[in-house]
Amino acid sequence: MVLDSPLPQLDHLFDYSVPEELAGQAVPGVRVRVPLRTAGRVADGYLVELAEPDEAFSGTLSPLEAVVSPVPVLTDPVWRLARRLADRSAGTASDILRLAVPPRMVRVEKAWLAAKEAGAPASAPEDGAAPAPFPVRGYGAGVLEAAVAAGERLALRPIPRLSRLPDGTWVGEWAITLAALATATWRAGSTAIVAVPDHRDLEQLAAALAAIAPGSAVVRADASQSNPERYKGFLAALSGPRIVIGNRSVVYAPAARLGLVAVWEDSDPLFAEPLSPYVHTRDAALVRQELEGGALVLSGLVRSVEAQRLVELGWLRDLGPERAYTPKIVLTANQSADEPAARAARIPSSAWRAAREALSGESGRPRGPVLVQVARPGYLPVLSCANCGQAARCARCSGPLGQRRAGATPSCGVCGALATDWHCSRCEHTALRMVTAGSGRTAEELGRAFPGTRVILADGDHPVLRVGAAPALVVATRGAEPIAEGGYQAVLLLDGERMLARETLHVAEDCLRWWTSAAVLAAAGAPTVLVGVSGDLARDFATGRLADFAREELADRRQLRFPPAVRLASVTGAAEAVDGVLKAVDPDLLIDVLGPVDVDEKTVRAVLRFEYAKGAEVAAAVRATVVRNATQRRRAPGGRPGYRPAPTLRVRFDDPEIL
Repeated sequence: MVLDSPLPQLDHLFDYSVPEELAGQAVPGVRVRVPLRTAGRVADGYLVELAEPDEAFSGTLSPLEAVVSPVPVLTDPVWRLARRLADRSAGTASDILRLAVPPRMVRVEKAWLAAKEAGAPASAPEDGAAPAPFPVRGYGAGVLEAAVAAGERLALRPIPRLSRLPDGTWVGEWAITLAALATATWRAGSTAIVAVPDHRDLEQLAAALAAIAPGSAVVRADASQSNPERYKGFLAALSGPRIVIGNRSVVYAPAARLGLVAVWEDSDPLFAEPLSPYVHTRDAALVRQELEGGALVLSGLVRSVEAQRLVELGWLRDLGPERAYTPKIVLTANQSADEPAARAARIPSSAWRAAREALSGESGRPRGPVLVQVARPGYLPVLSCANCGQAARCARCSGPLGQRRAGATPSCGVCGALATDWHCSRCEHTALRMVTAGSGRTAEELGRAFPGTRVILADGDHPVLRVGAAPALVVATRGAEPIAEGGYQAVLLLDGERMLARETLHVAEDCLRWWTSAAVLAAAGAPTVLVGVSGDLARDFATGRLADFAREELADRRQLRFPPAVRLASVTGAAEAVDGVLKAVDPDLLIDVLGPVDVDEKTVRAVLRFEYAKGAEVAAAVRATVVRNATQRRRAPGGRPGYRPAPTLRVRFDDPEIL
């Protein structure tokens, strides 16, 4: 059995004997409770395997204390996946199992067992309520379905447009494509798992499946669900072939005869797991497909550099639609406008005219809503000294000062303290000026530039999923853009230069994804205006050369030895613990070591770079050091009884934000 414990020294299988009274319930996968040697403690875990005692073992095994639940919630494929991923990331399998198996809900489980004993039929392809088969559009008759049925691994280029479902709901064509593939997999008697980054994508995918697949076939597993809802869906997935949709942890869902694993927008940072051992959803999908077979589909409006590497290695097959779909993109400089209204709204004349024509119908196109994408939420999220330009900081915690609404006193974005007596630390000036306008200030300015037009604000504090076809100005932060009925008649992409100013390795890839996600919400033939961005990135966006961008980006990273051309592991902790890791790893396994460098007064960080082929050996060496570090006992300072805790140590493989 495996213990449910985050301690690395306990991350291995333990042997226990099965008492006769529990023999009928103790089957692989059930939750069990077992005794530990020390202090009469007990621990929870999962029974992984039953076997006869080893003849060479002459001792006595401790017996299981209890079988907590008769339901085998841990399937063998999920266990093997957790073990492989933990070994690959120098982590513990129990940390992954906590993502894979939801907490037990007794009432839900009893209802499921009662329905099972009563012979309630499981969802099956023969369900008479199932709609007629829905073919995948735009890729040739049966091409995608045949590739998935054959278990191929695909880097799928989607069709960048909105489409209308039979019930009148508008969704991205990508959602219809993945829903059709998942339904075809389910009809063939296998399970399909589809992972999307956030609730907006999940809402589109669920709407597409509602029109294509019967409701009993679809299981939803996402972070917004309550524990009973999540456990109910988990048990449904255990019951037979299903279409399981959800966020990043859905890739660990149980699957009867896995036929398809699909990940939409695998470059989205929401797929980076924030909990140890920090396994990315894309990596989990790749390993699961390798272990269980079935088809693998990585798709997104912008291909990730990681997926491009797999295409060039021949691991993924590049597959796109029959014809190219390129939105109408207009590039314009961020220059002062001629029209007074455009100057007031701080947008170029060309962008202002595109919005005016869409709202009034002057160009002969239908009147409709206009989408305006901005970089930051809030009113004035960033302020600076009006005299010298230095960023304004809080006197209490040094956090950035901003203004939440018009006329409000500036306040700290970290601690919330009001800056009533602020003065510049450099020049002692007391006046502030605007550096960045947020979504609230932009909506206010556009409302003045287009009097009488309805303004809709969509950001984290004002979530909006859909808007109608009536003329309106929709100001949305990146990733929060609602879908307009029939599409937007114009899309304005502001603050592009500010988005590119982020210090991260993935900044160009992220900006392309944000811009493209907004551009595909436009109606057919409607313009998308990108303001203030030029160069190769703007050219690739305007011409639809998104796969070429991924190829060129990968070539640059190979020259610099940046991921995904190589793998890396960041080791953060006390200096002696980090030094122990560096000494434990054979230098011949590494390309080089960056650091250690100081993170704060007590912590340092080092980065190990190595080739993919050496990953298993590096992870094993690092994990052995982590286990030794966790079991270290050191004498306490003189005069203080007991032991000091082991030095802190945090290891993260393939850290997305380290560069």
